[in-house]
Amino acid sequence: MRIDVVTLFPELVETVSRCGVVGRAIGAGIASLHLWQLRDFATDRHRTVDDAPFGGGPGMVMMCQ
Repeated sequence: MRIDVVTLFPELVETVSRCGVVGRAIGAGIASLHLWQLRDFATDRHRTVDDAPFGGGPGMVMMCQ
């Protein structure tokens, strides 16, 4: 089984994936984990992946382009 994860924090996901059922499956060769850095797909020079919310509320939203 191939598990692909697109994330801003691939190091965090890799660390967490070493534990529990997923870690055992990867160790046994049943599954493989492929991590993708979300910023690698950004198109601007600052590699921006988030934007301000349109409603004016708190937080950030993922930028869609």
